[in-house]
Amino acid sequence: MLTAHSVAQIRAAEESLVAAAGSGSSAWDDLMQPAARGLAEALGEIAAGDLLLALIGPGNNGGDALYAVAHLLGRGVRVDLCLLDPGAVHEAGLEAALAAGAHLVEEPGGQRTVLDAVLGIGARPGLEGRAAQWVDWIDRTAPFTIAVDVPSGIDVDGGTRPGAHVDADATVTFGSLKPCLLLPPASSSAGSGVTVIDIGLRPHLEPGVVESIETRDSHLLLDALGDADGHKYSRGVVGVAAGSDAYAGAAFLCVAGAQAGPAGMVRFAGTDTLAARVVDRAPEVVAAPGRVQSWVVGPGGDEQVADLMDVALADGVPVVLDASALDHLPEAFDSPVLLTPHAGELARMLGADRAAVESAPLVHARRAAERWEATVLLKGSRTLVVSPEGRVRVNLSGTPWLGTAGAGDVLAGFIGSLLANGLDPFDAGSLGAFLHGAAAVAANPGGPITASEVARALPGVVARFCAGTLVDVHRETWS
Repeated sequence: MLTAHSVAQIRAAEESLVAAAGSGSSAWDDLMQPAARGLAEALGEIAAGDLLLALIGPGNNGGDALYAVAHLLGRGVRVDLCLLDPGAVHEAGLEAALAAGAHLVEEPGGQRTVLDAVLGIGARPGLEGRAAQWVDWIDRTAPFTIAVDVPSGIDVDGGTRPGAHVDADATVTFGSLKPCLLLPPASSSAGSGVTVIDIGLRPHLEPGVVESIETRDSHLLLDALGDADGHKYSRGVVGVAAGSDAYAGAAFLCVAGAQAGPAGMVRFAGTDTLAARVVDRAPEVVAAPGRVQSWVVGPGGDEQVADLMDVALADGVPVVLDASALDHLPEAFDSPVLLTPHAGELARMLGADRAAVESAPLVHARRAAERWEATVLLKGSRTLVVSPEGRVRVNLSGTPWLGTAGAGDVLAGFIGSLLANGLDPFDAGSLGAFLHGAAAVAANPGGPITASEVARALPGVVARFCAGTLVDVHRETWS
């Protein structure tokens, strides 16, 4: 699983590493050398004779870049240095870069490759003054920009972008991922590739504050599946209360998502007319009351959704509340609940503005998780899953084509199946989002998809995930 560490955790690990290595400023300089070498190696595509502009800020972040510049100059790359504050620059690093042949320039101008080493992880988000002018130049001239550790100006721990900031094409970070490199919206400023340079921090780091599921994390599902000699009831029964006479498609898609998961059976709760239509399309579904191990309530619901939600919550089993059910939330829950809003729905739940939710999704997802003491899955280009205890996962699978009608209905049903199989809401939500995104890629790697195609692709994706053969799970572009 990918793990990101907060600024405080990185600082504590650096202190511990330096303390183990020795004392004094030389120990800190020794820590900078592997960072500089790793950064220079990561910039290997810059050829001899190419011109690089290094935008250098104060402190160790600028020092890392200056030492890396010395390595680049040694292999024939030409380097211009632009210093944010000459009086606060890392002196030893600057001396090394100048001795290797770097040239000082007053302002950027004409360079097509830029190294952003303006501010590191300890800086306040939002750039001002000269640094903001540099950002304006980058935005206007669009050089290929590589951020050192994090793009300057973004909120490292919160993943927001409250002011002027660098939008990088790639990022080279040290020791571990930082939350802003995973969390939206700041993650989009890190570019299409993030390289992590090992500088020896790993043994000194505490568990991270943000996680992201990878293809190698099949144990999350395999542990819940249990013995292979189980039966339909031991694998769990998921109850689906979705759709309405006006929105029958939501019922079909939610059921399809539930059937694509590991649960052994699906029970459907709805009007007789809708139940008959569901069973016609999916004859394995049981449209009769009985015990379930989880419920999914809300996709495509009508005025009856509040009553259906009350019945589901009274069962005392885990419940997914989606779409219309989110407009009828009680003050508190007595059973495990996963809320699955998109930004607009979360804004209504919290009485907030949608733009505010989109600019600070983690803040608002946490607020809802604390308010209802429930796990919140905030859908988006990078879906967030936040537990009431404060755990955070970011989903990195999927494709832009997944923003299609009915995809959320499939996701809700699939998560309900995972809950019925015994996963808790946090694991079910994050694993469901990951496999749902991977199914979108599998359904049509290079073009438009429908929610029905995602549902049909899910069983094969689950099988490959369990077998350890799932590979292609993420496409960032429309192609």
